[in-house]
Amino acid sequence: MAERPYTLLSCGMSIDGYLDSATVKRLALSNEADFDRVDAVRASCDAILVGAATVRNDNPRLLVRSPARRDERLARGLPPSPMKVTVTGRAQLDECANFFSTGDIEKLVYCASPVVGDARDRLGSVATVIDGGQPLRMHRVSEDLFARGVQRLMVEGGGTVHTQFLTADLADELHLVVAPFFIGDSRARRFVNDGQFPWNSTRRASLAEVRQIGDVVLLRYALSPRFCPD
Repeated sequence: MAERPYTLLSCGMSIDGYLDSATVKRLALSNEADFDRVDAVRASCDAILVGAATVRNDNPRLLVRSPARRDERLARGLPPSPMKVTVTGRAQLDECANFFSTGDIEKLVYCASPVVGDARDRLGSVATVIDGGQPLRMHRVSEDLFARGVQRLMVEGGGTVHTQFLTADLADELHLVVAPFFIGDSRARRFVNDGQFPWNSTRRASLAEVRQIGDVVLLRYALSPRFCPD
């Protein structure tokens, strides 16, 4: 089996399992204390991966926010923030999005084979575009990231990407933060989509930690024998 990075999935959701509301306005699922925890996790990683829908819908910067954590990374000879990675089947991405325009760090775009040429024409000046296969496979993405020196990968969504990593049994650890409210609208995006997951009633995931952080709760699951409890 080819080597891959230690992979940590991070997600915030409502009590009923939604990542967001069905409206245009972005919904805050967490609080400042948890945002700082996520920032610390980001600072510990070599790369952060999100799906193209997250780049389009949330326009995230995906940078380490804390000056002290950025300085600590620089002191270790690392860039101030981890490499940014996205995956896309259609390459419908705006080169002016925060993903590309913020942070003096490497950005990678893994595309389905048929759209690689178009993606390089549009995004080649702001990112490295890589053929991810047809269909685009997370195994291939993970193995290529490892070959590029990524030993610790943080996956921040969205639901389709979480589903792909989990159903492919590529996740070692899951951080699931539950906000104290309901969305109650099936049009909203869920934590995961339908799929055949390795963890089920006969293979239960191992709950490694439960932590209250203000009004939210962190559930930390060990999903593989490689789980590292810090």
